[in-house]
Formats: sequence, structure tokens, C-alpha cells
Amino acid sequence: MDAQLLISGVIFGLSIGSIFFLMAIGLSLCFGLMRIISLDQMLYYSIGGYLTFSLSLATGSVWLGVLGGLVVSGISAFAVERLVFRRIYERELTFSMITSFGILIGGIGIIKFFWGVVPRPVPVPIQIQTGIFGTDVPVYRLVVVAVAILVYLGIWLFLNRTITGKAIRAGIEDVEHVEGLGINVSRLFTITFIIAGSLSGLAGGLHAPLIMVDPTMGLEVLAFVFMVVIIGGLGSIKGTLISALIVGQVVSIGSLIYAPLAQMAPFAIMLLILLVKPTGLYGSALLKK
Repeated sequence: MDAQLLISGVIFGLSIGSIFFLMAIGLSLCFGLMRIISLDQMLYYSIGGYLTFSLSLATGSVWLGVLGGLVVSGISAFAVERLVFRRIYERELTFSMITSFGILIGGIGIIKFFWGVVPRPVPVPIQIQTGIFGTDVPVYRLVVVAVAILVYLGIWLFLNRTITGKAIRAGIEDVEHVEGLGINVSRLFTITFIIAGSLSGLAGGLHAPLIMVDPTMGLEVLAFVFMVVIIGGLGSIKGTLISALIVGQVVSIGSLIYAPLAQMAPFAIMLLILLVKPTGLYGSALLKK
């Protein structure tokens, strides 16, 4: 493997890892605070991708499409939280997983109804390339990485510098204690779900120019996103970022070495980490229902 191919693979891994992070952070936050497995985050990812396609076609601006997808995904997440999840928070974990998967499958049907089943291309908003150690790499992929870093910093500041964010952090450790302090936990649930859905929509919008959007795009990345959450540790923002970058690099470099490794290696990494640390890299053993 020559140096140019390796550098290209690393940049690709960083960009796909950034997309995984934006999707996985919603899953991690929802489990950490609400103790639900929100597989419907993959639906908001698909909505973000398709809204980016439609709005970029209508306005000529991919960035407006990404913004529109983010907003509509957040609204969709708000509606689902109010209409569905609010009724099942007290149910068992597997019930939320099955319910959210049902929402995902139903949403795929709605997407097929409105957009059909033919994959749709989205233009790359930044066509130029830049040189890194003598290798030309697409600037757009670097922008995707930069957006993920800014999102991480924004979430960190929100969770550590705002009253609502600190309440969410406390709720991740012990929801009952937060309720005992008189904090409106139901409101925290809604805010968290909207943030998660919006970030999943942002991931779909940013990923759309790099792939062909299709109705099952959420299902195609579900296993990788789930691995990111498990490896990083449920409820850990830092762990989610690090594990997303690890999985992104494993997928990218693995595909350069031997194509089937792109699918197999992340599972092997997850199993090895769980054997050493069952809670994931940064998961807390103190999480309470």
C-alpha cells in the first residue's frame, strides 16, 4: 500500500467516522438518559438525506438542503417522542428497541411512497481538492470532519456549561435523583430526543453527497452505528466520538487491505473491547434506571 493510498484511506475513514458519530450520539444520549434503544434515529438520518436531495434540487443549494433536513428531522423526532415514546418509557428496554425498529420500517415505507425506490444522487457542494502530504483529498470530506468536531464541542459545552445540559448529565447517571430535585425530567427527555433526531438528520444531509440516497440507507448503516455506541460506552459522548473514529478507520483501511474486512473487522474490534471492558471504552458501570 503506497503512502498516497493510505492518506486517502485515512481521510475517508475520518469522514465516515464523523458521520457515524453524528448518528451514534443520538442513540447514546437516548439510552443514557431515557434508557431506550432509539433505532428510529436511522429514520431521521434517511429523512435528512432525502430532504437534502429535494431541497438542493429545488433551490440549487445543498447547504440549504442540509439545514432543511436537520430541521425536519428534529420536528419528526419531536412528534415521535410525544406520540410514541412518551407512552413506553416505563416499559422494558427490548420493548423500546422493537417499537423504534417498527417506526424505522414504517418510515422507510413512507419514504418509498413519496420518493420511490430508485436511488437518488446529491451533488457535492464543494468540488475542489487540497493537497495533504502530496495527496489530493476532497475538501468536502474535510468539511464533514470539521462539522463533527464542532458538533462535539457544542454538545460538550451544552452538557457542561448550561443548566439544562447539566441536568441531562445528572439524569444519565441517575434519573430518579434528578426527579427528586424537582426537575422536569419529561422536558429533558423531549429536548434530548430533538437534539438526537436533529443530529441524525444532519448526518444524513452531510452523507448524502457522498452516497446515493435510497429508502434503506438507514438500515445499511444501522449495524455500524450500533457498534460505535457499544464500543464507546452507552451514554458517553467522548466514547462515542473515539469509537466512531476507530470504526471509520477500520472500515476504510480494512477495505484497502481486503474488501471483506470492511464488514468483518468492526465486529471483531467490538468483541475484543467488550471482552476487556464490558461497559465499552468510556461506559459507566454506575448507570441506574
